Amino acid sequence: MKSCGMSIGAFGLALALFSAPALAQDGPVKLGVLTDMSSLYADNGGQGSVVAAQMAVDDFGGQVLGRSIQIVAGDHQNKADVGATIARRWLENENVEVILDVPNSAVALAVQGITRDKKKLFLATGAATSRLTGDECSPTGIHWTYDTYALSQGTTRAMSRLGTNSWYFISVDYSLGAQLEADSRKVIVAMGGKVIGAVKHPLNTPDFSSFLLQAQSSKADVIALADTGGDFINVVKQAGEFGITQRQKLVGLLVFIADIHSLGLQSAQGLMLSSAFYWDLNEDTRAWSKRFIAKTQKVPTMIHAGTYGAVMHYLRAVQAAGTLDGPTIAARMRAMPVNDFMTKNGRIREDGRLVRDMYLFRVKSPEQSKYKFDYYELLATIPGEEAFRPMEQGGCPLLKQP
Repeated sequence: MKSCGMSIGAFGLALALFSAPALAQDGPVKLGVLTDMSSLYADNGGQGSVVAAQMAVDDFGGQVLGRSIQIVAGDHQNKADVGATIARRWLENENVEVILDVPNSAVALAVQGITRDKKKLFLATGAATSRLTGDECSPTGIHWTYDTYALSQGTTRAMSRLGTNSWYFISVDYSLGAQLEADSRKVIVAMGGKVIGAVKHPLNTPDFSSFLLQAQSSKADVIALADTGGDFINVVKQAGEFGITQRQKLVGLLVFIADIHSLGLQSAQGLMLSSAFYWDLNEDTRAWSKRFIAKTQKVPTMIHAGTYGAVMHYLRAVQAAGTLDGPTIAARMRAMPVNDFMTKNGRIREDGRLVRDMYLFRVKSPEQSKYKFDYYELLATIPGEEAFRPMEQGGCPLLKQP
């Protein structure tokens, strides 16, 4: 009886081992939205990204390859180690096939490395750093919405053409601020301007007085803000309180419409900014945005719109390829043109950069705004080939392979 018991136990163990992969293959296709749910980037990504991803799943029909599709969400808390832990758990233990959003460049770089090693998809719809398609590029990574290079090409060039010669940077002290400042400095020098000073501030800073006083004393024509979300909102409010904007121009290098909504038009009017999306740009953007607003009561950001588009493109590629294999799907996504309400005739390059048009906007005054969320005036459309860094200049190791 003892040997019989052991045989039954061994049989049970073998059955469990064989059943686990089968259950994974028969279970839902999981897409992970890794975002900031509770801090300074929550309005720009956060729960809105989860809603946008679910909208894409619903519009696709809720199934792919005969399996249901499930959106899971995680809060990276703007900490690279927390984000990396969630990403590893999802990929190693919870059968997540693709990770999306990640509105923090340091977290995004960590996730890019993990998904590259695991041969899983990372669709960076929320991250900014252009390193994701440069020295940290990945065969399974796609940088979807915008990046620091494109933002600097739009806003910095526009300000330089208006005759601003001297610049001072207030930059958040992590990879986002470093890359935004670095990409913008190149444009400033190329346009004949000069950077006369810079200061770095910690992430999620409540008091910008010392940084603003340094910028004010520099007497620079422009104070460039290489931060976003809650940091951007705080520094703009405090600059107004100090009267800095009466003599120096403020320029936001990464501005979301949720930031403008929080500031109010009285504080934000006249600000020029670059964006990959505006809800009121045309009939297609308005139609989708009205659905999003009905679900969330909030105006969608370019991260929300990009997350929807990335999920839809991914699911179409999976359906066409008939597999969930990461490298296969990444190659299929690169081969397919991107067309949705946000992007027309976009293409994904070998380095993982989605090339699409970018836009230059000016924030309206309270008198110019005629209805809810009527915040932007379109100044220029920047073709994707001009907006994004030429692939050969990024240093992506994938391009060196035969």
